[in-house]
Amino acid sequence: ITRLISLFFSPVCILFCEASPGIQRSGDPIILRNEKLNLTPQEFYIADVADERNDRSSVASLIDSKDSGSSPVKVDLKGGAVFAIKNFLSNNLHRDTTLRPVMLTIKEFKITESNAPGGRVSGHLTIVFSFALQLGYQTIHLVDCRSGMRYNRPGGQSSDVEPILREGIEDALSYFNTWINSHADNSALLAKSVKVKFTDYTEKPEGDTIYYSPNRPLTWADFKDKPRDNRFEAEVFTSIGYIERIEVIKGVINVSLIIKVDAPKSDCWVREGGRDNNILNHEQRHFDLEKLVSEHFKEKILAMNLPVENFDGPINVQYLETLREATAMQKQYDAETHHGQDTQAQEQWNKRIDKELKSYGLKK
Repeated sequence: ITRLISLFFSPVCILFCEASPGIQRSGDPIILRNEKLNLTPQEFYIADVADERNDRSSVASLIDSKDSGSSPVKVDLKGGAVFAIKNFLSNNLHRDTTLRPVMLTIKEFKITESNAPGGRVSGHLTIVFSFALQLGYQTIHLVDCRSGMRYNRPGGQSSDVEPILREGIEDALSYFNTWINSHADNSALLAKSVKVKFTDYTEKPEGDTIYYSPNRPLTWADFKDKPRDNRFEAEVFTSIGYIERIEVIKGVINVSLIIKVDAPKSDCWVREGGRDNNILNHEQRHFDLEKLVSEHFKEKILAMNLPVENFDGPINVQYLETLREATAMQKQYDAETHHGQDTQAQEQWNKRIDKELKSYGLKK
């Protein structure tokens, strides 16, 4: 199976800017103020927030304004980072649950202050948020966003880092909103449905391989291999395969399956004196059966509601079932016709095969 699949890589956003802090009383938990975010998601909503930080004890290490020379004091968001951010987004970010559910995972979220020359204090906010699509019980990673801010303040002045944290959250979400808007129509990860189209493979000019066509029956000239050491007069070797091509258009994964039903001339053989029309008909019916099984494969795939997160899985499983069906059908055909020697049974199979070929428009 040949697959032509476009891969895309999750980028990382990097945002750094300067900020001016206000007042934060030493040791007090930080409360994110309710201020509506300046964005309205059209492609997603935040379904949940998770915390994967190495250090979850606090979001800030702040220099005490009363003793600027002292060690930083650890301060956390009220209720913890997950609770505070989830609550803040719930109150201030538009949430439309008909859109794609997205998990926001906190990888890093920290303000660190340190003493600077001239009795001043420098601060640095680091944010790493990871965004993933929620699909049932699994999540599919989409993109990471790294953002940051730096500030500098007088050592004797208390700092209010809440606006900085809030702005950092908004910057990361704004980046993700822009990213998903630009990828929604052309990313397989973000697709909403799957559409399958079938075509039959053709080759011009014809080489060693014969690809099934109602207008191209087998002839004895196609049997080019040397006779095998067995009791048969002739043998044809057939197979089913496909080429898969994928294109995402307007949020739909368009899967093009190009079906190959073939018989290599270099693998087909006939004994001298065995070039009989009845024998040729028997071998042609092997080729017909392979084609009919490929039509069964098409029907079964088209009847499926393929999941966008794993559309290839059911296709692969059904392909393997198709190979088993083809093997079983060919064995049954040979067993019941005694490899074409039972003329009555052969005629019954001829009628059965012709009837089904007509039902698929493969025979007039």
